[in-house]
Amino acid sequence: MGVLDFMSGCCSVSHSHRLRKRKQLQTVEMKVRIDCEGCERKIKKALEGMKGINAVEILPKQSKVTVSGYVEPSKVMRRVAWKTGKRVERWPYVPYDQVAHPYAPGAYDKRAPPGYVRNVMSNPNAAPLARASSLEQKYTNAFSDENPNACVVM
Repeated sequence: MGVLDFMSGCCSVSHSHRLRKRKQLQTVEMKVRIDCEGCERKIKKALEGMKGINAVEILPKQSKVTVSGYVEPSKVMRRVAWKTGKRVERWPYVPYDQVAHPYAPGAYDKRAPPGYVRNVMSNPNAAPLARASSLEQKYTNAFSDENPNACVVM
């Protein structure tokens, strides 16, 4: 029966139904300035009407909004910006232990929440020191204070 179904599908002239691609479960992290509880309510209200959203988490002290569900990130960000009138951007920070040199220029950001730095790994032009190669890493570690065999001149 499987072979007949396959052959009939190949020989048919009209395609009455199309296969629809399912959206994947995604987590969208956004940076939105949140000043008060009213701003928080605006964001929740903007997102509650969207299809496919499973959960919304708002962290007002970090100005971070996390949305998880079967949605497209660009549509979620556009909707929040349109409904609230606020500037919305992707969450630009990562935990500082994921960056080789978190205090390098370009990675360190005063406005970042505690324990976070800018994500310089995704942008090749952001901070060349923050993405040091293995050779640079080797020479940097050779003259560090933690190395007991470091150069005596230092």
